Amino acid sequence: MSFGRLERRPGPQPISEINVTPMVDVMLVLVVIFIITAPLLAGSIRLQLPRSEAATPGAAPQFVVLALDRSGQVFLDDRPIGLPELASSLARTAARNPDTEVQLRADENASYGRVVEVMGLAQKAGLSRIGFVAQAPKP
Repeated sequence: MSFGRLERRPGPQPISEINVTPMVDVMLVLVVIFIITAPLLAGSIRLQLPRSEAATPGAAPQFVVLALDRSGQVFLDDRPIGLPELASSLARTAARNPDTEVQLRADENASYGRVVEVMGLAQKAGLSRIGFVAQAPKP
């Protein structure tokens, strides 16, 4: 009798690579938890602040609206006004409150020289805070 050779097949080899998918899932869940809880932690400090007369809120910032149309006509708070009257009105405003803001609304076709002239009148009157008002583009 002859015995044949018994062949053994090698068994499955152990996996030596690390599976990172569960670790990534856990890390993403932790990031989401931190994103949600971080704003809650920042606002959770309860303070009993002392009271003071100096802590009263100030008045809302004041402003005047200057408009300049395409023909060069100047409007102060929607009233047409000449340059000499504008200068005296801005000087009175600056005397009352030098922090008053000038909101300048100039037509896109208005003369650049006229815009600079109106800005110069405001600065000469003592109003140095000038804001340019623009319209957002249509989508």
